[in-house]
Amino acid sequence: MKATSNSAFIKAATCLSLLLFTLISPAHGTGTSSAAPAFSLPGKSGEAIELAKLKGQVVMLNFWASWCGPCRTEMPLMDQIYKKYSSLGFTMLGVNVDTDSTDAQKFLSQVPVSFPIAFDRTNNVSKLYEVSAMPSTVFIDRKGNVRALHRGYKPGDEAEYLAQIRALLKE
Repeated sequence: MKATSNSAFIKAATCLSLLLFTLISPAHGTGTSSAAPAFSLPGKSGEAIELAKLKGQVVMLNFWASWCGPCRTEMPLMDQIYKKYSSLGFTMLGVNVDTDSTDAQKFLSQVPVSFPIAFDRTNNVSKLYEVSAMPSTVFIDRKGNVRALHRGYKPGDEAEYLAQIRALLKE
Protein backbone atom coordinates (compact mmCIF):
# COMPACT_ATOMS: atom_id res chain seq x y z
CA MET A 1 0.00 0.00 0.00
CA LYS A 2 2.79 2.39 0.91
CA ALA A 3 4.64 1.65 -2.37
CA THR A 4 1.46 2.37 -4.33
CA SER A 5 0.92 5.75 -2.67
CA ASN A 6 4.60 6.66 -3.14
CA SER A 7 4.34 5.65 -6.79
CA ALA A 8 1.18 7.74 -7.23
CA PHE A 9 2.88 10.69 -5.52
CA ILE A 10 5.92 10.43 -7.80
CA LYS A 11 3.69 10.26 -10.89
CA ALA A 12 1.67 13.27 -9.73
CA ALA A 13 4.83 15.27 -8.96
CA THR A 14 6.30 14.37 -12.35
CA CYS A 15 3.10 15.43 -14.14
CA LEU A 16 3.01 18.71 -12.21
CA SER A 17 6.66 19.40 -13.04
CA LEU A 18 6.06 18.75 -16.73
CA LEU A 19 2.97 20.98 -16.69
CA LEU A 20 4.85 23.84 -15.05
CA PHE A 21 7.76 23.40 -17.46
CA THR A 22 5.35 23.57 -20.40
CA LEU A 23 3.48 26.61 -19.10
CA ILE A 24 6.48 28.72 -18.18
CA SER A 25 9.71 27.66 -19.80
CA PRO A 26 12.50 29.27 -21.69
CA ALA A 27 11.56 29.36 -25.35
CA HIS A 28 13.15 26.70 -27.49
CA GLY A 29 14.00 26.96 -31.13
CA THR A 30 15.93 30.19 -30.86
CA GLY A 31 19.18 28.41 -31.72
CA THR A 32 22.11 28.15 -29.33
CA SER A 33 21.68 31.84 -28.60
CA SER A 34 18.78 33.05 -26.51
CA ALA A 35 18.35 36.09 -28.76
CA ALA A 36 14.74 36.78 -29.69
CA PRO A 37 14.17 36.19 -33.41
CA ALA A 38 13.94 39.50 -35.26
CA PHE A 39 10.80 40.35 -37.19
CA SER A 40 8.88 43.13 -38.84
CA LEU A 41 5.09 42.91 -39.13
CA PRO A 42 2.38 45.26 -40.34
CA GLY A 43 0.68 47.14 -37.52
CA LYS A 44 -2.94 48.07 -36.99
CA SER A 45 -2.55 51.32 -38.93
CA GLY A 46 -0.37 49.78 -41.64
CA GLU A 47 2.96 50.86 -40.12
CA ALA A 48 5.79 48.35 -39.81
CA ILE A 49 6.40 47.12 -36.28
CA GLU A 50 9.96 45.88 -35.77
CA LEU A 51 11.14 44.00 -32.71
CA ALA A 52 14.65 45.47 -33.09
CA LYS A 53 13.28 48.96 -32.37
CA LEU A 54 12.09 47.76 -28.95
CA LYS A 55 15.55 46.72 -27.72
CA GLY A 56 16.31 48.34 -24.37
CA GLN A 57 12.80 47.70 -23.11
CA VAL A 58 11.26 44.66 -21.46
CA VAL A 59 8.96 43.28 -24.15
CA MET A 60 5.94 41.06 -23.74
CA LEU A 61 4.79 39.50 -27.02
CA ASN A 62 1.24 38.23 -26.74
CA PHE A 63 0.22 35.95 -29.61
CA TRP A 64 -3.58 35.85 -29.94
CA ALA A 65 -6.43 35.06 -32.31
CA SER A 66 -9.92 36.50 -32.66
CA TRP A 67 -11.49 33.02 -32.37
CA CYS A 68 -9.67 32.23 -29.10
CA GLY A 69 -11.92 32.43 -26.03
CA PRO A 70 -9.08 32.73 -23.48
CA CYS A 71 -7.55 35.50 -25.65
CA ARG A 72 -10.79 37.46 -25.38
CA THR A 73 -10.73 37.11 -21.60
CA GLU A 74 -7.06 37.99 -21.34
CA MET A 75 -6.96 41.02 -23.65
CA PRO A 76 -8.42 43.64 -21.23
CA LEU A 77 -6.03 42.38 -18.52
CA MET A 78 -3.10 42.76 -20.92
CA ASP A 79 -4.13 46.35 -21.55
CA GLN A 80 -4.19 47.08 -17.80
CA ILE A 81 -0.69 45.64 -17.43
CA TYR A 82 0.56 47.69 -20.37
CA LYS A 83 -0.90 50.91 -18.99
CA LYS A 84 0.58 50.28 -15.54
CA TYR A 85 4.14 49.42 -16.63
CA SER A 86 4.68 51.18 -19.96
CA SER A 87 6.29 54.21 -18.32
CA LEU A 88 8.89 51.97 -16.63
CA GLY A 89 10.65 50.62 -19.72
CA PHE A 90 8.08 47.95 -20.54
CA THR A 91 6.15 47.46 -23.73
CA MET A 92 3.65 44.95 -24.93
CA LEU A 93 3.02 43.89 -28.47
CA GLY A 94 -0.09 41.96 -29.41
CA VAL A 95 0.61 39.65 -32.35
CA ASN A 96 -2.57 38.52 -34.06
CA VAL A 97 -2.28 35.21 -35.92
CA ASP A 98 -5.53 35.29 -37.95
CA THR A 99 -4.84 34.78 -41.66
CA ASP A 100 -7.51 37.40 -42.39
CA SER A 101 -7.17 40.37 -40.05
CA THR A 102 -10.80 41.46 -40.60
CA ASP A 103 -11.96 39.38 -37.63
CA ALA A 104 -9.14 40.75 -35.50
CA GLN A 105 -10.05 44.33 -36.41
CA LYS A 106 -13.69 43.62 -35.53
CA PHE A 107 -12.64 42.17 -32.17
CA LEU A 108 -10.41 45.18 -31.46
CA SER A 109 -13.29 47.54 -32.18
CA GLN A 110 -15.25 45.72 -29.45
CA VAL A 111 -12.32 45.36 -27.04
CA PRO A 112 -9.96 48.26 -27.76
CA VAL A 113 -6.44 48.15 -26.38
CA SER A 114 -3.80 50.84 -26.05
CA PHE A 115 -0.78 48.64 -26.81
CA PRO A 116 0.46 48.11 -30.38
CA ILE A 117 -1.03 45.28 -32.44
CA ALA A 118 0.84 43.54 -35.26
CA PHE A 119 -0.55 41.05 -37.78
CA ASP A 120 1.23 37.75 -38.44
CA ARG A 121 -1.08 36.65 -41.29
CA THR A 122 1.37 34.03 -42.58
CA ASN A 123 2.23 32.77 -39.07
CA ASN A 124 5.94 33.04 -39.85
CA VAL A 125 6.70 34.89 -36.61
CA SER A 126 4.55 32.47 -34.63
CA LYS A 127 6.67 29.64 -36.01
CA LEU A 128 9.89 31.45 -35.08
CA TYR A 129 8.70 31.59 -31.48
CA GLU A 130 7.29 28.04 -31.54
CA VAL A 131 3.79 29.21 -30.66
CA SER A 132 1.67 26.09 -30.27
CA ALA A 133 -1.23 27.35 -28.14
CA MET A 134 -3.47 30.39 -28.05
CA PRO A 135 -2.71 32.66 -26.42
CA SER A 136 1.03 32.39 -26.01
CA THR A 137 3.11 35.03 -24.28
CA VAL A 138 6.84 35.56 -24.75
CA PHE A 139 8.93 37.65 -22.37
CA ILE A 140 12.03 39.36 -23.79
CA ASP A 141 14.60 41.15 -21.64
CA ARG A 142 16.15 44.57 -22.32
CA LYS A 143 19.07 42.92 -24.14
CA GLY A 144 16.74 41.23 -26.61
CA ASN A 145 16.87 37.72 -25.14
CA VAL A 146 13.86 35.44 -24.80
CA ARG A 147 13.47 34.70 -21.12
CA ALA A 148 10.17 32.83 -20.87
CA LEU A 149 7.29 31.43 -22.89
CA HIS A 150 3.86 31.01 -21.36
CA ARG A 151 1.38 28.87 -23.31
CA GLY A 152 -2.37 29.25 -22.83
CA TYR A 153 -4.28 31.37 -20.36
CA LYS A 154 -6.41 30.74 -17.32
CA PRO A 155 -7.65 33.29 -14.77
CA GLY A 156 -4.83 34.11 -12.39
CA ASP A 157 -2.01 33.75 -14.94
CA GLU A 158 -1.67 37.52 -14.96
CA ALA A 159 0.00 37.25 -11.53
CA GLU A 160 2.74 35.16 -13.16
CA TYR A 161 3.03 37.74 -15.95
CA LEU A 162 3.42 40.54 -13.41
CA ALA A 163 6.09 38.63 -11.50
CA GLN A 164 8.03 38.06 -14.74
CA ILE A 165 7.69 41.71 -15.80
CA ARG A 166 8.78 43.04 -12.40
CA ALA A 167 11.80 40.73 -12.30
CA LEU A 168 12.91 41.75 -15.81
CA LEU A 169 12.41 45.45 -15.08
CA LYS A 170 14.72 45.15 -12.02
CA GLU A 171 17.58 43.73 -14.12
